[in-house]
Amino acid sequence: MIDDQTVNAFDAAAGCGARLRQAREAAGLTLEAVGQQLRMPMQVVKSLEDEQWQRLGAPVFVRGQLRSYARLLKVDLGDVLEQASIGPVVPPQLVSHTHTPRARRIAESLGRRVLYVGITAVLAVPVWFATRGHFDGSAPAPSTASLDVVPAAVPMSGGPAPAEPVRPDAAPIVATPATPSAPYLASLTPVPRPAAAAATPSGALSLQFKGDSWVDIAAPDGSTVEKALIKSGDTRSFSPGQVGRMTLGNASAVEVQQAGTIVDLSPYQRANVARFTVSSDGSVAPVPH
Repeated sequence: MIDDQTVNAFDAAAGCGARLRQAREAAGLTLEAVGQQLRMPMQVVKSLEDEQWQRLGAPVFVRGQLRSYARLLKVDLGDVLEQASIGPVVPPQLVSHTHTPRARRIAESLGRRVLYVGITAVLAVPVWFATRGHFDGSAPAPSTASLDVVPAAVPMSGGPAPAEPVRPDAAPIVATPATPSAPYLASLTPVPRPAAAAATPSGALSLQFKGDSWVDIAAPDGSTVEKALIKSGDTRSFSPGQVGRMTLGNASAVEVQQAGTIVDLSPYQRANVARFTVSSDGSVAPVPH
């Protein structure tokens, strides 16, 4: 430890760092010992003695470290600290970067509005021109005519239309200029035509289902023609020789016609199930037991 004797045998003209080094060496201390007592890195102590202030940070910290070092060695550095070229402590000047002049704010606001109006005009004007014809009502509604309908004014043979005889007492006809009519547009909608009656072969057997019915229809050779549940409203028709045997469930809801004549199923019906055979000419007969 350093005794309480004040070391004042140093040259007053020497700098702070030189005086501190001389005092340390006179006290027999090393840089490591001074650093441990001051709790400073050895490089900081060496920079203080070499007066390398730029390596030590802000001037306020350098002055504090010099005073601590001088108190440890009992060296008076008051007059030397004032003359040392450490530089005064100047507080940093704060500069605001968020302030915007009022004129600039107004100009930026007007610029954004003009840009918004321009973009709106660029998008809206083409749309207005494209849709104007649909809303002004000036275009006449087109007439439609079926492709299957021939106008009455067009002669079918290609020749001139026959002239209507003129009556003596008829008023003279004054020719009026023809007004242009709206163009005819051909319609692809088919014209309904009366359905032609289906030709029924002689001796054909037809079934009309007025309710759901389960059927089992077999050919003359025993193969199955149809075996299924037939829905109400359906019809079936079989030519002569196509069916050999027939079983109809819910027989009261089935109408059987042979060559256009309704067949009475009551002789072949039992518990609302009709069973009968069909000959090659289409006639109906009971199932043999």
